[in-house]
Amino acid sequence: MVSAQLTSGNLDNSFNALMVSGGGESVQAQNGGTGTTFLGWKDLPMELLLRILSVAGDDRMVIAASGVCTGWRDALGWGVTRLSFSWCQDHMNELLMSLAHKFTKLQVLSLRQIKPQVEDSAVEAVANNCHDLRELDLSRSFRLSDRSLYALAHGCLHLTRLNISGCSNFSDAALIYLTSQCRNLKCLNLCGCVRAASDRALQAIARNCGQLQSLNLGWCDTVTDWGVTRLASGCPELRAVDLCGCVLITDESVVALANGCPHLRSLGLYYCQNITDRAMYSLAANSRIRSKGMSWGTAESVGRRSRDDRDGLSNLNISQCTALTPPAVQAVCDSFPALHTCPERHSLIISGCLSLTAVHCACALHPHRAGRALLSNHAY
Repeated sequence: MVSAQLTSGNLDNSFNALMVSGGGESVQAQNGGTGTTFLGWKDLPMELLLRILSVAGDDRMVIAASGVCTGWRDALGWGVTRLSFSWCQDHMNELLMSLAHKFTKLQVLSLRQIKPQVEDSAVEAVANNCHDLRELDLSRSFRLSDRSLYALAHGCLHLTRLNISGCSNFSDAALIYLTSQCRNLKCLNLCGCVRAASDRALQAIARNCGQLQSLNLGWCDTVTDWGVTRLASGCPELRAVDLCGCVLITDESVVALANGCPHLRSLGLYYCQNITDRAMYSLAANSRIRSKGMSWGTAESVGRRSRDDRDGLSNLNISQCTALTPPAVQAVCDSFPALHTCPERHSLIISGCLSLTAVHCACALHPHRAGRALLSNHAY
């Protein structure tokens, strides 16, 4: 919510003195031998005000404080870098338009909504004032149109994380333009953006956003192998890809991701019923290729295997992929030690595939491994 470098001693003295006075009368705080007079709460040093609000941890208090006086407004405008309006049940649009010019140093902004409130005018106000914005959550903003994406493309060039899931009015033309301007994107959530997430848009993402690490294309049912293969070739840093409900994709998409994205950690293929054993064997084969030539038994090889375990697939959702057979899925499970079917670490999700109930991770054969893995996780 609030970021500032605070000098502990002087601020503690100021705060204690103000507490003694009750904030209602003039008080002198001794700061390292120098007397500083405060007439009341409005005369708080900026650093102390930011500390109080950061301890309070309530964005509603920050917004209220910005209206106390011009000094507080200016201090918060420079010191507040994170805000969430997710608590706002009504009039979020009007609130944003009235506040955007006050918080020009925002880097993280969440506008997640239970019911749609935010309109293009508010997003334009944010884009016109918050040029340092890095992370923006607009999920479930059903009222937004392409105007919002064009505004962000012009005003928020430093975006690294953008969540527009459920924003079904956006077009692929607007998304293509956004990616041509916001080239630092690392996380992009397009779940349910059925018009925006087209093959043409994926081609633009591959061309413009080479640093992309996470992409959610859930239920974007017009996406095909053509778009995913171009994405895989242009975004080799991808760690997480969600293709759940992309009913047109086939093994070609999975093969492209397995070959082109060596750091892939999470892959969602729920209800991708055209996926066959070929996709699974491709994932397994690429795991073996990366570890090929490794000498076993040396300290160096143990360290490399440990790094490979962390770098390989750790989450795979193949629920409702009914064409898959146990040997192919078992090959994937055996190739990636971080994939688990055991209840404690359920990361290989095969619900709805009755034929795959025989697939098991190493923990089923060696229960002590599960315990060790859990302890390892808790250590972090």
